[in-house]
Amino acid sequence: MPQSVQHEPEFAGQQAIRQSLKRLDRSTLWFWWNTVVAIGLLATTITIALFPRLLQFDDFLASQKSGSVIGAILALMLLLNFFTLFQQRHLKFFRNQLAEQMETAMRQRIRAEKFYGMAILDPLTGLYNRRFGEERLQEEIVRAERNGDSLAVLLLDLDHFKQINDEYGHAAGDLVLKEFSRRLKRAIRACDVPIRVGGDEFMVVLPECPRENVSVILSRIGPFEVSINKQKIPVGCSRGRAQHQVGDSIESLLARADEALYLEKANRPAVPKHELAEVAASSNPQEKAQDTAYARPPRTSTATN
Repeated sequence: MPQSVQHEPEFAGQQAIRQSLKRLDRSTLWFWWNTVVAIGLLATTITIALFPRLLQFDDFLASQKSGSVIGAILALMLLLNFFTLFQQRHLKFFRNQLAEQMETAMRQRIRAEKFYGMAILDPLTGLYNRRFGEERLQEEIVRAERNGDSLAVLLLDLDHFKQINDEYGHAAGDLVLKEFSRRLKRAIRACDVPIRVGGDEFMVVLPECPRENVSVILSRIGPFEVSINKQKIPVGCSRGRAQHQVGDSIESLLARADEALYLEKANRPAVPKHELAEVAASSNPQEKAQDTAYARPPRTSTATN
């Protein structure tokens, strides 16, 4: 899912890698020039040996002894080759060092990305946490104000969640939260930002989402059920929505969504459990409820959320 542009995490060893790359560049340049000089010396030696009269070097070679001149050139070529072998040894060392530095840098990058993910994700549901969600919402408000794009926010609250925790235990409550989060991610678009605000409260930021598209997304978020100790537990949620208006702040936008959520709670008639279970079963006929065994048996308490 698209996210706001984040700075690439810095990792230790970047300077060392850059220095190693510079050394490799210098070594490569040296090998290139050494090859050019060696070819030139070799061509000169062959030319002097084969065509001394053509180049008018015969008198000079006679006075200096041609063997000494050619020997000096070959000695210079040999010296250059020895230095090339020395540089090649250093090049191998730099290559190994660079490989180790890159491997270390990659490990550090993976670790940094892991820590970054831990910092922005809710560990139970895998949704974004509240802090990151509010930052993204602020960014989307600024973008909507600047470009005139549509923006919507959803607030969702699970019904009777406290009762589920009281009757079946917190492990059952965690199962409900995970299942709801999984269904929520399937219901929204790839560009949307699902957030767990806290407890059984959720928020979804819907960038570039007109009102009619919000209704489509809401139609996908319906009642469902989970199976706990062989008993099917129906779960529903209340929803509140708000469209961005010019001059909106985070507080004003969320306040309207929160007002819509509690208005839905207040106006919705109480639905018996068996009817909610029928709605949940009919809304997802092809999905089987997850079944998890818990040591804690259900209570007979009828506490409400």
